[in-house]
Amino acid sequence: MLYCFDDLSLDTDRRELRRESESIPIAPQVFDLLQYLIENRERVVTKDDLIKGVWGGRIVSDSALTTRINAARATIGDSGEEQRLIKTLPRKGFRFIAAVRGQQKASETAATPAVAASLASPTLSLPDKPSIAVLPFENMGGNADQQYFTDGMVEDIITGLSRIKWLFVIARNSTLAYKGRAVDVKQVGRELGVRYVLEGSVRQSAERVRVTAQLINAETGAHVWAERYDRKIDDIFALQDEITLSVVGAIEPTLRLAEIERVKRKRPESLDAYGLVLQSQADVFSRMPAQSERALVLLERALSIDPHYALAHAYAAECHHSLFLRAGMHETRRAASMRHAEAAIEYGGDDAAALTFAAFIIGMEGKDRSASMTLFNTALALSPSCALTYIQGSVVLAWAGEAEQTSEWAQRGLRLSPFDPWRASAFVSLAIASFQRERYQEAADAGRKAVQAMPGFSISYLALAAPLMKLGLSAEAKAAAARLLQLQPGFRYGRHFAGLACEPKLSAALGAALRETGLPE
Repeated sequence: MLYCFDDLSLDTDRRELRRESESIPIAPQVFDLLQYLIENRERVVTKDDLIKGVWGGRIVSDSALTTRINAARATIGDSGEEQRLIKTLPRKGFRFIAAVRGQQKASETAATPAVAASLASPTLSLPDKPSIAVLPFENMGGNADQQYFTDGMVEDIITGLSRIKWLFVIARNSTLAYKGRAVDVKQVGRELGVRYVLEGSVRQSAERVRVTAQLINAETGAHVWAERYDRKIDDIFALQDEITLSVVGAIEPTLRLAEIERVKRKRPESLDAYGLVLQSQADVFSRMPAQSERALVLLERALSIDPHYALAHAYAAECHHSLFLRAGMHETRRAASMRHAEAAIEYGGDDAAALTFAAFIIGMEGKDRSASMTLFNTALALSPSCALTYIQGSVVLAWAGEAEQTSEWAQRGLRLSPFDPWRASAFVSLAIASFQRERYQEAADAGRKAVQAMPGFSISYLALAAPLMKLGLSAEAKAAAARLLQLQPGFRYGRHFAGLACEPKLSAALGAALRETGLPE
């Protein structure tokens, strides 16, 4: 609908407020408030009406409501003193009193040249990989200093996302065209040819900054992910970096999961190499033998289509590693894992995820911790916000006995992606590092979190059983050990430590505790 009043027009389909050919910046919630008042202009709208119609029934303070009413007035050239367009009726509510000259569908309106040009813009086809546009974040404070902070953070988010090889990212120059405009994300998706849109806002007070961000599927309008970051302003640039890394780190696994769900709806015979790799991911990430075997079937199909697909090689390396550790430690599995890891390095020099898996295999199977850390650091240079790199790196560091750096990397990975599919590994790393430092309660707490994160991951129970035994909780420790054997009947802790080249003192300490649980050596 198009509502025309005074010298303004409010287009509810395009979510735009215009004065003749000029688009007027308007906050999304202010737009909703203005639309609600206009649509209900024949009556007095109470505070309860606004809370229900605009805020969805959430608790809203009187001051917050007054702020939004004042913002709506200011946006349309009204004020609390004049009340030409929005009138306050004391103890009653509000009413939109301006004459609305017409109500038309936007498509039937005699559009201004600017609107007509926008409506005529072509719909771009989607690229053959996930695609995203980061819109300019809304500056809720309005001051120039905050605008610099806001614009700089958005630019850094775009740069960070651009480092994710499998993601198609629209350049900032293209998204700047939407600055200060109320937009429809579906329209943005059509105009820019992207499947996902990231939008957000920044509000800065004297001592704090609050950043909200939400990822939306531009095809359906559905929310994929949302988060709020509330930080103290100590060092504004460090804060900018921290929030940027957090947003990018959270988006990567979220987008992968969204893409997996999308690919699942396709016919199996129609899948290309990319689709096959996505479909394998859940089984790869399970790290269990049966699922790893199933994933390898898909990955081999993907590599038959594209032999140079670095991430397919990286996932295959991880599957063979899981089968080596949990299905008999056959040397052929180790050799296959190393072969695929080397291929991932050869073909994935600019792919942080592929290098991360390769680094993990080089460190665990190849027992070359130095080369492994070099690869991890290369991956971080490509994508500083890659939580997976920190998590997998912490595992290699943990078994090498590097307790301090293990804790640092595991915590960094969890901070970047608190709900990461690999978080169980980070908690295992923290448990091992704490055990090495003889902080057994911390180790047991981390072990419990590992079990909660992935109950079917057998090594989580090792990380839990050892510190529980040290704490004198033998019954609970033995129950954890028994569960490990249920999940992995052939487990032998001595052989496991040898296969990982576990640091000797750490191996001895863990072995002594596990021996008391009844686990076989």
